[in-house]
Amino acid sequence: MTTLPKVFIDGEAGTTGLQIRERLVGRKDLQMVSIDPDRRKDPLARKAMLNDADAVILCLPDDAAREAVALIDNPAVKVIDASTAHRTAAGWTYGFPELDEAQRGKIAASTRVSNPGCYATGAIALARPLVSADIIAPDLPLSFNAVSGYTGGGKAMIAEFEDEAAPNYTRAPYRIYALTLNHKHVPEIQSHGGLLTRPIFTPAVGRYAQGMLVELPLHLGMLNGSQSLSDIHEALASHYAREPFVEVASLSEARAMTTLDPEGLNGTNRLKLFVFGAEDSGQVRLVALLDNLGKGASGAAVQNLNLMLGLKEGAGL
Repeated sequence: MTTLPKVFIDGEAGTTGLQIRERLVGRKDLQMVSIDPDRRKDPLARKAMLNDADAVILCLPDDAAREAVALIDNPAVKVIDASTAHRTAAGWTYGFPELDEAQRGKIAASTRVSNPGCYATGAIALARPLVSADIIAPDLPLSFNAVSGYTGGGKAMIAEFEDEAAPNYTRAPYRIYALTLNHKHVPEIQSHGGLLTRPIFTPAVGRYAQGMLVELPLHLGMLNGSQSLSDIHEALASHYAREPFVEVASLSEARAMTTLDPEGLNGTNRLKLFVFGAEDSGQVRLVALLDNLGKGASGAAVQNLNLMLGLKEGAGL
């Protein structure tokens, strides 16, 4: 009888951990293991769980994630880190299978995979194919604008929006943040987007739980060669033509749209890209739509887990 791979989520009580567990519970191709709640803070019990599992998913703050990795001395344990800690670290594979033709295989062969950030998923999905196709020069200064549901801001922001008794409770329907331009996703956007110049990233949060839009506006005249909306669309469509979770909307679909709902892909592991603009304007507005807790977090973690364990990539998704 074949033994099912054991999967341990360290931090399963958090937002991402809970959603990963929902996608894994009840599956017949793996088994979930959990630490006794009374022993969660027992370092010996935690170390034993980390080293006994076939795969570990870390849903922890950065420092705690680094600590967890240091506790693992079993070389056979496969690790997916959902924190920011290892997204540009040497020895770690970036967990965006759609990055290029080789990335899926790298993830499958790796024992250390860093789950992408939610904003970074949208930004890299838009920029990387255009850099690879020599449409965007790697040193071109880019600006990414984005809006997310408040779950994209972590525990503190979730508490602020959901707890009316919280000291900083506000009813503002929309606001910008990361005003110093030092958002934690910028290094991975630059690194995995293939960019030589640090991009500007301007995030915002809306008063809704989840769902995300990431935008990349471009002047066509600043791109390599003589580019059109059709050229940019073709580069994106070609890059993602065989991807099960990424769709590029047709130009006719985009032209017919007057707005775009950030909650449009909630509850899915899908990512949809749009090319907006008009040929005579010399400008293009690229937009990525995704669920920040789906393809931007828990869905991506499950997709990576499936690849690392040799299971069907879409299982649980």
